[in-house]
Amino acid sequence: MPSKTRRSAAPPARRTAAGAERPPGVRELSARATRDSILRAATKVFAKQGYDGGKVDQISKAAKSYDRMIYYYFGSKEGLFVAVLEECYRRFNEAEEAELSLDEAQPAEALTAVIRFMWRYYLKNPEFIALLNTENLHRGKHIGKSLRAREYSSPAVDVIGRVLAAGAQQGLFRAELMARDVYLMIAGMAYFYLSNRYTLSAFLGEALDSADALAHWEQFLIDAVLRTVAAVAPAAPAAPERGRGKRLAAA
Repeated sequence: MPSKTRRSAAPPARRTAAGAERPPGVRELSARATRDSILRAATKVFAKQGYDGGKVDQISKAAKSYDRMIYYYFGSKEGLFVAVLEECYRRFNEAEEAELSLDEAQPAEALTAVIRFMWRYYLKNPEFIALLNTENLHRGKHIGKSLRAREYSSPAVDVIGRVLAAGAQQGLFRAELMARDVYLMIAGMAYFYLSNRYTLSAFLGEALDSADALAHWEQFLIDAVLRTVAAVAPAAPAAPERGRGKRLAAA
């Protein structure tokens, strides 16, 4: 009976007597390569087949590995699926750090860059959306067991929070906004469009997955978010009615 206990993500780095990290040896590198190969294969299988349809033997075959190695590194099929979800979020955060260089002194431009990044990341990584669809069908019961889920969601919300704070300080954005709400607005509008674009294309009678339609929705999303966060200008005082001042003076 395979153990249900999940093992660590990778063998710990060895240290020399002086305390410095020693480069990983051949066995450690081989273990990492095997684990990474299983994760890549599982991502493709689960994205295509879903959690219930994705079989351990399919994954091990696609990874050119063995079933026992999946249980050795991940403990169970569920442990492997959780690791796949964690890896998807980790890659999202890694891409965000690599691609986004924000100037918070220009909050509108910075928020636009965040929106473009999230939209285009979803667009370029359809397996991410497929895996989230699967997990939502299961009411989040797998990712709920992850010890890292909150850790992976924090960076994007934190970035938006800093940009909103900078915009509020300059009087450009509303001060009462919650970063979580803006994050959900961006993610929701991007995710819904992309995850439903094929059925919506049939329903609306237009190709929502064409290049022009995708570019249009990206700009619509940016405009919608910027209008939502914009500070509301104080209403100008109403102009006095013509002749009203003279009547009052006469009275």
